[in-house]
Amino acid sequence: MKKRYILIITLFIFYIIIMGMILTNSFVKIDNDIYTNIFHLRNSFFDNFFTTITKFGNTISIFCITVVLLIFLPKKDRYILGTTVLVTVLLNQLVKYTIQRPRPNHMKLIKQGGYSFPSGHSMISIAIYGFLIYFVNKNIKNNYLKYFIISILVLLILGIGCSRIYVGVHYPSDVLAGYILSSIILITIISIFNQKGVRKNEKDDSH
Repeated sequence: MKKRYILIITLFIFYIIIMGMILTNSFVKIDNDIYTNIFHLRNSFFDNFFTTITKFGNTISIFCITVVLLIFLPKKDRYILGTTVLVTVLLNQLVKYTIQRPRPNHMKLIKQGGYSFPSGHSMISIAIYGFLIYFVNKNIKNNYLKYFIISILVLLILGIGCSRIYVGVHYPSDVLAGYILSSIILITIISIFNQKGVRKNEKDDSH
């Protein structure tokens, strides 16, 4: 449990550093250098690939996946997922309207309104697919199957983040900050619910 708290604190420090660098425009050169290299990779194949991958983080996709999971998951996991998604969406909007970072002015492949920091797609991908990594790791005993599914989910999370940069609607720092902030939320909520479960079992055993 202590390791989780250390991880949460470490991630929070990294997030504060990134946000501070963005507020002071210290990330501009890094963001622009990465953008330049990505634009050089653009071609029809990657255009189709990343505009497809990014849809796995769209509102409709996330809503459908969340509803299905909430129907079939065990009770405690439903609470973990539901709370994680709700907190992630609310905090994303709060930070966006607090920081109010404009989206990139580079050539966009899709239309996207709102503010840029942090990436909502990156955050929700951690909330949903990151939760699935936790669920798979906890429940699947076959290591080959477990690590295969986890690898697919990790690639999907990374793909969604990269897609937001590639299609021109987010800076790399938006994506990185989104990953970190949502990871903090997910790990914190899992820790809270698991700790409640431990206390409940201790109470039951004492009776």
